[in-house]
Amino acid sequence: MFAPPSPSMPRALPLEHRDRLVRTAREVSFPQGTRLFEEGGRADRFWVIRTGTVELDMHVPGRRAAVIERLGHNELVGWSWLFSPHVWQLGAEAATPVRAYEFDATSVLALCAEDPGLGRDVARWVGDVVAHRLHASRIRLLDLYGPYGAGA
Repeated sequence: MFAPPSPSMPRALPLEHRDRLVRTAREVSFPQGTRLFEEGGRADRFWVIRTGTVELDMHVPGRRAAVIERLGHNELVGWSWLFSPHVWQLGAEAATPVRAYEFDATSVLALCAEDPGLGRDVARWVGDVVAHRLHASRIRLLDLYGPYGAGA
């Protein structure tokens, strides 16, 4: 099955920083089946899910994409915007209709540069998400392609 839920925005950022960040967001909606981004594409934004479910997937040569994790309410979709070369490491698709806050990476990076405390907290939040996604990817790929019981 899938790993436990990833670090969500409310638990990860102090209220003051969360409020500043959310003021830069815009509300968006995606119908079920919409691709938010493709692995290898330019990472210039990210989302925090308000309602619905997004599936993260990974290209597997010779097979269909493997769903790595399902994300829901208050979870971060997309972390590649924070790290060079700013290219998506996974793909993402709306598994259900999704409402989310969308953030422009350039604006958020500028905000982080002018407020080092906010920058530190955002980096820690995203770093926690990256660590969780790496673990979830490993477990899921072992579940799918490893010897029986390898992902347990």
